[in-house]
Amino acid sequence: MKTISQNWTYAKAGVSVDRGNRLVKKIKSLAKRTMGRGVVGEIGTFSGCFDPSFLNLSNPLLVATTDGVGTKLEIAQELGKHDTVGIDLVAMCVNDLICTGAKPVFFLDYLACGKLDLKMSQSILKGIAKGCEEAGCALIGGETAEMPDFYREGQYDLAGFSVGLVERGKVVTGEKVREGDVILGIASSGFHSNGYSLLRKLFSKQELQGAWGKTLLRPTRIYVWPVLSVMARTEVNGVAHVTGGAFYDKIARIIPRGLCASIDYKKWPIPPMFTEVRKRGKIKMSEMFRTFNMGIGMVLVLPQHGALHAREELSQFNLKSWVIGRIEKGARSKNRVLIRNLPD
Repeated sequence: MKTISQNWTYAKAGVSVDRGNRLVKKIKSLAKRTMGRGVVGEIGTFSGCFDPSFLNLSNPLLVATTDGVGTKLEIAQELGKHDTVGIDLVAMCVNDLICTGAKPVFFLDYLACGKLDLKMSQSILKGIAKGCEEAGCALIGGETAEMPDFYREGQYDLAGFSVGLVERGKVVTGEKVREGDVILGIASSGFHSNGYSLLRKLFSKQELQGAWGKTLLRPTRIYVWPVLSVMARTEVNGVAHVTGGAFYDKIARIIPRGLCASIDYKKWPIPPMFTEVRKRGKIKMSEMFRTFNMGIGMVLVLPQHGALHAREELSQFNLKSWVIGRIEKGARSKNRVLIRNLPD
């Protein structure tokens, strides 16, 4: 049995309830900016409530996603810049939601740290609120966990959870993808939030303090309104969010058995940042396409006649897009994704 040399309190053990309560007060003002129709009550109660009736869906389905930011947080912590990773957190969740055609309606976050730094936490939460505003979903709750001895000082982790709604008859699953459909790639904003365990091996701390630090912390693009707008105006048979596993794993999820996504990597300009990473790491091109988005953050599969309309709609959101391939019979490859003309 340990000998107790002082009168312990939770605060002496490293957890400050008062500091947590002060953060909740700050969060309330940030969350209010994200709350539109449907939100019942306010943040800070035991649960968040949402009334979806205003969406006027006759047979709605709930769609849920959860995700994190990964080791991109290591770079944010190294640079002391925390105002963009919250956007990444929201983006990773809501971009998955819209792959089913669902509209995100609310979001919850989880922030875990060793010692609660109010300034740093507020910066993170400002990013989360900004991401929710951009995605059109309400920040209705969350959890902040202070865990001394589990996380070192200045270290934290993030997780997010989002819920959306879609009319049952309008769910996009990929099962309608057909031979002859075109594959439309939508531009990414950079590396987004994947491949960072590899990226961190390729750049020195000195490089991270300069332009490369800004490049690597560029937030993940949120595609909610552009993609839902395309879906409202033209037929879309499949949607893939290009994240971990990139082209080979994520696009394969929406390709029915017996078909193949045939992609020509020369159909869009690969951003120089990816070329530099490949050069530094002496990485095979096939590995690049399995790890990184290569400048394509989302993929839409749609009938050929809808491609022009989709591109025009995306341009209204200042988004570049390219027809990067087609759906073919799968006999040419045992895989459901074939990338043509790769140099290796």
